[in-house]
Amino acid sequence: MIIFRKFRPDSISCVFKYWGDWSHLDGLLCRIYDMVKITMGKTVLIVDDAKFMRMMIKNILVSNGFEVAGEAENTAEAVAKYKELSPSLVTMDVVMPGDNGIEAVKQIIAYDPDAKIIMCSALGQQGLLVEAIEAGAKEFVIKPFKPARVLEAVNKVLH
Repeated sequence: MIIFRKFRPDSISCVFKYWGDWSHLDGLLCRIYDMVKITMGKTVLIVDDAKFMRMMIKNILVSNGFEVAGEAENTAEAVAKYKELSPSLVTMDVVMPGDNGIEAVKQIIAYDPDAKIIMCSALGQQGLLVEAIEAGAKEFVIKPFKPARVLEAVNKVLH
C-alpha cells in the first residue's frame, strides 16, 4: 500500500506500509518517480480570451499534476504575466481580440528566447499556426481539445 501526501507543490512524501515482498515496488517506484519528475515544479500560464477554454485547459493540466501559475485573456496581459511569473510553459490562443496570439509569441520570445509556448487553434487556422511556429511557438493543439493530445504536446515541449 502506498500513500502519497503532498506537502508543498515542489515535494511529495511517500509513506510505505510493508505487506511482504518489496521487490515488486522497484518498478512501481521508478514509474512514480518519472511521473513526479515530469510535473514537479512545472508551472503554466494559460492565455485565451474565452474563460471556458482557460478552464478546460486548466482542468486537464491540474488533474495531471501541473500548477497553473496564472491566466491571461489578451496579448498585453500574457506578456506582462510571463515576465512576472516566468512559467515553465505557456498555452496561447491564436485568435484573440486586439493583437493575436502570434504577436504575444513574438514579444515573449524577444524577452525569453527559451520560452516554451504551445499554440491553441480552431480548425481552419493552419496558416496562422505556421506563422506562430515560425515566430517561436514549439507545438500546437487543435480545438476542441482532447486531453491526451494536450498532455502529449505539453510533454513533448517540456522534454
